[in-house]
Amino acid sequence: MRLKWLPAFAAFMALLSIAPCAGAQRVVEDQLGRSMRVPDDPGRIISLAPSITEIVFALGQGHRLVGATQFSDFPPEARRLPKVGSYVHLDLERIVALRPDLCIAVKDGNPRRIAERLEELNIPVYAVDPRDLKSVMRTIGEVGRLLNRQERAALVKDRMARRIQDVTSRVRQTGERPGVFFQIGITPIVAVGTDTFIHELIELACGKNLTAGPTPYPRYSREQVLALKPEIFIITSMARGGAFDRVKAQWRRWPQMPAVKNGRIHVVDSNIFDRPSPRLVDALELLGRLIHPEMSKENR
Repeated sequence: MRLKWLPAFAAFMALLSIAPCAGAQRVVEDQLGRSMRVPDDPGRIISLAPSITEIVFALGQGHRLVGATQFSDFPPEARRLPKVGSYVHLDLERIVALRPDLCIAVKDGNPRRIAERLEELNIPVYAVDPRDLKSVMRTIGEVGRLLNRQERAALVKDRMARRIQDVTSRVRQTGERPGVFFQIGITPIVAVGTDTFIHELIELACGKNLTAGPTPYPRYSREQVLALKPEIFIITSMARGGAFDRVKAQWRRWPQMPAVKNGRIHVVDSNIFDRPSPRLVDALELLGRLIHPEMSKENR
């Protein structure tokens, strides 16, 4: 009796047979300390996270991308790339079918078993592990070296550094550090602890993260949030549609909260806050204006 899985298996093995041949290569070390061979000039790259997609485009190298993950939607051209699943649920067969000569992965999120399988198939997987603005800029530099675009990477990093300096120098002049509650989850209420990008951005914008602590993403009850008496309340979530406005309306029912009383409850785009890409600086600039509204009136 013929086994039903044989045709699919045969098709998958055929994909393996057309994997790109290795050309000129060099040895590099990724951010996990692994030594590997990569093409001297990779021309078929698959990004395994939206943040990586954004970095490649920021370097002016979007034309090298032959695939990206499901939510790679910035810049708009990224939406047209073939998709290889979400960054936590990668489609191995789809990746192989696109014949990449290099995949760029993130430590947190991408399944290790998929990366190992790709490497067994002679497809190098360069892993990065950005955890703060400094390491985001380091990642931009390393991706620039992989793509032989060191000068462009340096320009991107320098521009980020100048913008960060501009924000921090201006907010420090206010002499205030109001309390901020940053909600990233709707049900349950989830905030941000110390070891997060958002905490760093709040601190740089001269705000006080009221949920700082060892738990990266602590959960809170409504009563606990009200007890913190946030002066500024910021909401972001992966949910779309009218979910943001509904949550905002729910918090407005508590006028004793200083943020509600003073009209300082805001909804922001989650993508610029949760992706370790150059757009984190956009998030910092936005936070600076929300925490210190007087800042936006300067230099106009």
